[in-house]
Amino acid sequence: MKNIKSAQSDLVNDTCSDCGSYADIGAVIDEHDTQLAISFTGDAAQAEAEAMSAKAKKRFEEIKTEIKSENSEVTLLLNFSFSAEKMIFQLENGI
Repeated sequence: MKNIKSAQSDLVNDTCSDCGSYADIGAVIDEHDTQLAISFTGDAAQAEAEAMSAKAKKRFEEIKTEIKSENSEVTLLLNFSFSAEKMIFQLENGI
């Protein structure tokens, strides 16, 4: 860790001031983690999946969505362009 800290700019502060721990954001966020699968059940499952799909399309221009139905479960697959978009969508929608 000392080597990492000594190699980085003095303008960068990657340590937690409360606990002193060090976090490499690249280790926390995987750049290839761009797919989100959300499952819905119940009578309104299809409508809920379609509503969530519409919300994602409104928020992110390049998103690709797919809705799959199997037995009594509806699964919405959201494919974001970037992992940050996925995280933003999850945070905005409490997922």
